[in-house]
Amino acid sequence: MIKAVGLTIVFLCTWCESRGQSRTTLFKNFIVIDGSGRPGTLQDVRIQGDRISLIGTLIAQPGEQVIDGLSQYVLAPGFIDTHSHHSRNLDDSSQFSSFLCQGITTLVVGQDGSSYLPLQSYFQDRLKIGLPVNLASYTGHNTMRYQILGKEANRLATKAEVKAMKKLLRADIKAGSLGLSTGLEYDPGIFSSKEEVLQLAITAAHMDSRYISHLRSEDIRLEEAVEEIIEIGRRAHLPVQISHFKIAMKSKWGIANKLLARLEEARAQGIDITADIYPYDFWLSTLEVQFPNRDFDNRASAEFALRELAPPEGMILSRYDAIPEYVGKSLADIAILRKEDPADTYMYLIKLAREKNAEESVMGRSMTESDIVTLMQWPHTNICSDGFGGGRHPRGVGSFPRVLHHYAQELKAFPIEVAIHKMTALSAQHMGIDMRGKISHGYFADLVILDPDAVIDLATVQDPFVLSEGVHQVYVNGQCVWKGSTYQHNLPGNVIKNTRYR
Repeated sequence: MIKAVGLTIVFLCTWCESRGQSRTTLFKNFIVIDGSGRPGTLQDVRIQGDRISLIGTLIAQPGEQVIDGLSQYVLAPGFIDTHSHHSRNLDDSSQFSSFLCQGITTLVVGQDGSSYLPLQSYFQDRLKIGLPVNLASYTGHNTMRYQILGKEANRLATKAEVKAMKKLLRADIKAGSLGLSTGLEYDPGIFSSKEEVLQLAITAAHMDSRYISHLRSEDIRLEEAVEEIIEIGRRAHLPVQISHFKIAMKSKWGIANKLLARLEEARAQGIDITADIYPYDFWLSTLEVQFPNRDFDNRASAEFALRELAPPEGMILSRYDAIPEYVGKSLADIAILRKEDPADTYMYLIKLAREKNAEESVMGRSMTESDIVTLMQWPHTNICSDGFGGGRHPRGVGSFPRVLHHYAQELKAFPIEVAIHKMTALSAQHMGIDMRGKISHGYFADLVILDPDAVIDLATVQDPFVLSEGVHQVYVNGQCVWKGSTYQHNLPGNVIKNTRYR
């Protein structure tokens, strides 16, 4: 018998897993929270190969590995990150811990309008290398624009160019893409017409796939952007999802219930509109994103952004290749160093980065906790990270444990079984993923063992790389990939494709 951080693991057959043979594992005496949203119950779960085979009161079989939950540990479905950028971490096993420590077993990438293209080649390459977790992807609108429009992508597309993008999208969906993703607040998507996006969404709908969107505005024109995605859902007749739902403008704080009432009205009209959200009051994006008119030398626009969208002390550089020493400093800090007004500093930072063609990103504190809670409580909002390991936003290592600890336990926004539902079965439903997200007979054995009293996020803005704690083990397709805060050097992940073309 081996003790592992209070979790008893009985190895009756230690050699079978290392030899890759299909043996059974029994999870005994666990509080099983199955992903449905129902409260947990004390049960046993047996897996065989990559599937869940039995649930109930079970007796260990000869030669079976038994893991004892001591009637205090939770066994839950693996968490599905519906808006993820962790694809950046899949080439470096030292970064796997960023998502495994959170209990994530499926990454859904290709977000904000950016994706690998063509997906068929990307999927083949990833499977050849091996995956620690499951991987699904959307096809990015911005990526297609760059492919077809080239250096002239920052303009309206012609009918012929939209037709060419449709061809790329159809090929990608046949290769397994979940559908179309847009990043309409970013270049070059911000230059697209509503009709262009609608035509691509209709193409996705004709192939039984989906639409997910970083809205055209999350602040100044938020209500108008919400109407755009509702209209796409209505006219294209496909499921539509709002990415990382937020209210990122000071004078609009408090309108969460009004927005949700509008979404409920749309749902009552038959529009399948949903959302995902990450559990932080600040975002990570580019310095340019708060200039919707792209008037980066307009001082009035800079002043408005710092007054209404994110204050100087709440804007912290997470990357600035033009002057790397600025990373970790706030706009207010840099303004003091430069002995100038923050608005002038803001315009200078954008100007210098553009002149040097240098990468940059910034974290902006723009949301309020009460709005986050209200949006997160909506029955049609699931949890995502919108993060990646190595990024300076703590969401890259802390999102899912933060929901379990801060929102479910500290704020009591919902019980733990609802939190887990929003990370598992609801996420699978919103992505159109079958046979994952629940502990149910015949489902894939993507599982998480966690201590409900100890699960916690530890990363902060000041110290963004500290891994979360309390997730003891993670299983992907029946194989253990995370145990005792350590990656287990297994690569059992699969590519999850659009159900029509898998």
